[in-house]
Amino acid sequence: MAASETFDMIIVGAGISGIGMAAKLAMHLPHKTYVMLDRREDLGGTWDLFRYPGIRSDSDMHTFAYAFAPWREENAFATAAEIKDYLGRVVAENGIAERMRFGQHVESADWDSGSGLWTVRARQADGSVKDYAARHLFMGTGYYDYDSPHEADIPGLSAFKGKVIHPQFWPEDYDYSGKKVVVVGSGATAVTIVPSMAGKAAHVTMLQRTPTWYGVRPWKDKWANLLKRWLPEKLAWKINREKAQYLHEYLFHKCRSEPEGVASFLHGVLKKELGPAWNAPDYTPPYKPWEQRMCLVPGGDMFQAIRRGDASVVTGRIARVVKDGIELEDGRKVEADVIVTATGLRLSTLGKVKVSVDGAPVDVAQHFWYRNCMLSNVPNLYVLFGYLNSGWTLRVDIVTDWLVKLLAHMDKWKVDVATPALADDHGLEEYQPFDLFSSGYLQRGKHLIPKSATTAPWRIHMFYREDKKELEEAEINDGLMRFDRVAGKAAA
Repeated sequence: MAASETFDMIIVGAGISGIGMAAKLAMHLPHKTYVMLDRREDLGGTWDLFRYPGIRSDSDMHTFAYAFAPWREENAFATAAEIKDYLGRVVAENGIAERMRFGQHVESADWDSGSGLWTVRARQADGSVKDYAARHLFMGTGYYDYDSPHEADIPGLSAFKGKVIHPQFWPEDYDYSGKKVVVVGSGATAVTIVPSMAGKAAHVTMLQRTPTWYGVRPWKDKWANLLKRWLPEKLAWKINREKAQYLHEYLFHKCRSEPEGVASFLHGVLKKELGPAWNAPDYTPPYKPWEQRMCLVPGGDMFQAIRRGDASVVTGRIARVVKDGIELEDGRKVEADVIVTATGLRLSTLGKVKVSVDGAPVDVAQHFWYRNCMLSNVPNLYVLFGYLNSGWTLRVDIVTDWLVKLLAHMDKWKVDVATPALADDHGLEEYQPFDLFSSGYLQRGKHLIPKSATTAPWRIHMFYREDKKELEEAEINDGLMRFDRVAGKAAA
């Protein structure tokens, strides 16, 4: 099937990454044509997918919002609806809406060396397929599997007579009033759901196999809001963003260099938040702070629910699920009318799109990252993977800035194809950035992720400031990127 339309770039995904790329094209390369394809019926990506109670950002919006579009609300943390409103504002301000096409389930993308084009096949809502072509392909698909969450092995779950819900597939308008709810898990999703359901439900129990480290921040950053009032918007935004990132970076490095001191500090905060409800075994993980992602509790709302008696935390291993609750290995039983399995997410690369080059499948796990966003020996393909210890959007900002620079240079040099060239006998020492974290979902999915070397440019890691400096200073024609013209023209 011939492509129905041809563009300079196809952007797959209408979430944080895809909208960030589109905005940079609109601002800096307005002559470039592009289309954005998304399988859903609205923008937002992850923030449109998840509908569970209380869904909110677990990064403060001073680093989760784009550098070019200030966060104007007073709250430092945002609900999914507020994030979608913010993205809608960015779309409107940059004329992106007319380039967005929803209900486009991208299934495959094949690069043809002869024409120097990607052909992307998208399945339509009626089951038919449509092909699009473009010189460049940007994959802003995130890293979650939208179809299949991680299903933990919970023995006897089929015996339960109540309702079982996975947060990724929350039923619309579900009424849990007066019900005894057990949320299985202790990660960011559970920490969001528990206080949101508490008070309306009869009681909410967070059942955890192991505790989690928690950080508590106020919903509003008073200093950030003062700067918004005192200074011009752009200046205040720059300062607030830098401040927030420095605090993230300081905490992360402090956790690695002085874990015992940080643990003592975090415990002190929780003791104050919980008062008589404090119980050390429920809040002392078997790992050091930031060996797994730290859960942020804005305003301490979960701890307030526990103090009120509307919620509680139970630590123990599940022996079996019975018709009216969960029995633990130590003999205790937690009664339940509803079980929420907040047991984790499943990783996915490229949104499960089948990518090939001249008909040969691309296994991304066999390629090295290049400049945080390309794959070795794969032409004109750009893949976004954000930070695990900072706001995802920080990487989106610096990578899209570099891509704009790359595309501008390609126009200047009159070349069509950019390929990070890496020989089979490269001799690179591999480095697995996921090994910085022991989180289950990362360890389960790290085999799906591209390789990373110990040295630039063939690496991706989790240190924003170093990445930013590298990408700002990197030469586009660095001797590693191969540039070509199509139709047999000589390389630039």
